[in-house]
Amino acid sequence: MAAPASDRCGKCAFFVDKKKRFCKMLVAKGHKFCGEHANMDTNVYEAGGRRRIACPLDPKHTVSEDKLDKHLKKCNSRDKPKAVYYVENINAGSADQNGQTLPQVSLCERSATQLRHLLDTLNTASKGLPFELEEHFVSHAVFQEEANNPKNGDSAHKHLKQQSSILGHLEALGLLGRGRCFVEFGAGRGKLSHWIHRALREQTPPPPPAREHLQMLLVERSSTRFKVDGKHQDADVEFARLQIDIQHLDLSKVPLLGRQLPLVGVGKHLCGAATDLALRCLFQTSSTPRQQAGPPRKRHKASRDSAAGDAPDPCGSRPARGPSEQGPCGSSDPFGPSPVLGLAVALCCHHRCEWRHYVGQKFFFDLGLGPTEFSSFCRMSSWATCGLRAASDQRADEEHEPLMAEETDVAPGFLSPGERERIGRRCKLLIDAGRIEFLRSKGFCGRLTRYVSAQVTLENVLMTATPAGSSSAASDVYS
Repeated sequence: MAAPASDRCGKCAFFVDKKKRFCKMLVAKGHKFCGEHANMDTNVYEAGGRRRIACPLDPKHTVSEDKLDKHLKKCNSRDKPKAVYYVENINAGSADQNGQTLPQVSLCERSATQLRHLLDTLNTASKGLPFELEEHFVSHAVFQEEANNPKNGDSAHKHLKQQSSILGHLEALGLLGRGRCFVEFGAGRGKLSHWIHRALREQTPPPPPAREHLQMLLVERSSTRFKVDGKHQDADVEFARLQIDIQHLDLSKVPLLGRQLPLVGVGKHLCGAATDLALRCLFQTSSTPRQQAGPPRKRHKASRDSAAGDAPDPCGSRPARGPSEQGPCGSSDPFGPSPVLGLAVALCCHHRCEWRHYVGQKFFFDLGLGPTEFSSFCRMSSWATCGLRAASDQRADEEHEPLMAEETDVAPGFLSPGERERIGRRCKLLIDAGRIEFLRSKGFCGRLTRYVSAQVTLENVLMTATPAGSSSAASDVYS
C-alpha cells in the first residue's frame, strides 16, 4: 500500500501491514520509497539507473540488480556450512512405527458422539493424575533491585517474575551453582541465562582459576535482535550461542562442552514440540560419560536441609528422599554416567506438539492410545487458555502461533467455556505426564508445578527434574 509522496514529508510511502503504519525511513529526492521498498515501484530506479529487485534467497529484502551476484555470496539467507554439532534430525524421533506421518483430523469434523467418546477416553487415560497442580510461587533475591525499577512496565515485570521463580526453583533443587554448564533452550535474547550468571556472580565469590568453572550455552534457531550476550564477557564464565534448531543439535559434539561439566537444562516457555526436542537433546545426544571436574561440589543449603529432614521438598509436599533411598523413578548417580544434573523448563503451547517428536509415545501406547488420540488431545489442550486469552490480555510472553478458530469454538453449545478450560488443562497434564514418564525411564524424578500465578501468564507450569536418589530429587507427577 502506498501514499502520495507529498503526503509523507520525505518518508517512505510503503505501508507495513504487520505494524499497521507506514515505513518511517527517509527517501531520496523525487522518490516515493526507501531503498528497502524501492522494488514496490517498478518506475523507480536508484541513482545511476540501477534497479532494486527482491533477493531470490529471501524476498523480504531487496538488492541492486547489478550487485546481485556479490550479494548472494554474503546474504544472511544463503546456505552456510553445517557446524560440527549439526546432525540432521538427530532429536526428531519417528512419526510412528512405520515412519509415516498420519493425517490430521479437525475437531470441527467430529460429531458430538465422537467428541463424547474422545472425552471418555481422556477421562480413562488420565485417571490417577492430580486434578490441580500444586502452586509454588518462589523468587530469587537477585531480582529485587530490578523488580523495583520504575522504568520497567507491566510486560517487563511479568517476565521478571517468571525468571525469578525459575531461578528460585533451580536454587531450591540445588541446581543453581558453579561447576556445571547451563544449557538454555529456545534462548531468544538470552535473558534467563543472563540472570543465572548474575545470580552466581553476585552470590558466589569468584573461584580460583583451576577450580569450579561455569559455562553458559544458549541454543536458538533464529537470528535474534537485542541480545544480552555482551553481558557475559566476565572471565569467570565460558559463554557460547548456537544458532541451530534443537532438532539437529548433537550436544556431545559441541566444543564448549569439552570440560565435561554436568549439564543443567533450562528454558522459559519452550513452545510445544521444542520441549520434547530439548529432552531428547539432553538425554540422548549428551550420553557420552562425563567426569566431575575438580573437587566434589557442595550442595546448596536448601538441599542439605531437605536431605536431613529439616524442610519439605520445595517442589512438593512430600519430604525429599535422602541420597541412599530408592525412589520410584529408579536409581541414578548425579555425578555418574549421565552428564545431566537436572532441568527446569517452563512449558507452553501444547497444541503445537507433534507425535513424531513426542518423548512419551511409549506412555501413550501403554494406555492404549496412539497418534490419533495424541493429535486430538493436543488440539483440545488449547481450550485451557483460549477462552481466557480472548477475555483479557494476561499473557506477556514471546510470540506464539495464534490458535485456529476451529479449535477455539468447536461444537458450540456442546461444552461450556468452563468445561472446555478444564478439559484443556487435563489434556496438557496427560501430555506432560508422558514427558515425566520419559524422565523416569532415564533415572530422573520429574515434577510439574505452577510456578507463577495465572495473572502473570496463563502458561504457568514448570517442569523440573533431578536424578532419582539424589537429595534434591523431586516427587513425580502422580504424587
